[in-house]
Parts: sequence; C-alpha cells; structure tokens
Amino acid sequence: MILFVTESERAAECAAMLQEATKHKIVIAESLARATALLRGEDCQCVILDRCLVDHQDAETAALVEHLETAILLQVNLAISGRTRLLEEVRTALKRRRREEEHAREAARCRLRGELNDAVTAILLSTELALTAPDLPPATSEKMQTVRDLVIDLRRQLEGGVPTREAAASV
Repeated sequence: MILFVTESERAAECAAMLQEATKHKIVIAESLARATALLRGEDCQCVILDRCLVDHQDAETAALVEHLETAILLQVNLAISGRTRLLEEVRTALKRRRREEEHAREAARCRLRGELNDAVTAILLSTELALTAPDLPPATSEKMQTVRDLVIDLRRQLEGGVPTREAAASV
C-alpha cells in the first residue's frame, strides 16, 4: 500500500494515476492524524506527504514519522509538483525501498550464515572428538559417522556448495 496524505482537491486524480502506474493500492488520508491511524493497521511501502499539511503540526508530523516502520517517507509539494514529477519521485522512492530491503535481507543472510557456521563447527568438533573415544560401540560409531557426514554436507551448503549424494541418501 502507498499512503497519500493530502488535503488537495487533486488527491483522487493523483491517486488514480499512481495506482495505475505503480500497481500499488493507494489510500488517501486527509489529515496527519488519519494517516497515523492507517499506518498502525496496515503494511505500507511509501507515505507521500503533502508539505502543505506539515506546517505548524509538529506533534502530528512526529507521530506520523514514528509509525512509518519500513515505509519510505516522500514529502512533496502538490501545489507546485506536476503528476509526472510526482510519479517519478514515487517510483524512485519505491526502488530505493526495494534496494534497502534487499540489502537488509543479504545482511541477515550473512549474519545467519555466520552463526550457523559457528554451530556447525562446534558440532563437527564434538563429533570428531566422540569418534576418537576408546571402546566406542560399532553402532554408535556408525551413527556418529553419519552425523559427521551430514554436518560436513551442511557446511558445504552454507558455503554455497552442493550436498554430496552420499549424505543426501543417508537422510
């Protein structure tokens, strides 16, 4: 959803143009308080804020900004901005949001991969140590060897490799 916050008479016209061009649902809020209420209940990708509403409403503006979460805030002056410029700015804001989401996902993947690698290393070391224990029953040794092979395979997957057929068959 894109939230369009304006009192402009052109709001419906601009919203229809934006919805057609971006294929996003456009919701119009005529006040900052209404916009803040809408942000509490829905996932929003972009908030288009008409600067005419911001003047002398610092508390309401602060409340709106506080509820943005991951939405991109785009401040425009509809009194001087044409439809083409508005659309261009919205498209740019949506692209920036997608890029930021991609960067955040990649950072999360890297962090998770690092944490999993640490756990895999610990399991592998423990398994290797267990396999060197004297008088280890053959059935236990065999199961520990299977765990070791699975952990090695998991490490290859985390490093971007392909699992071995032997490890995949033993699952």
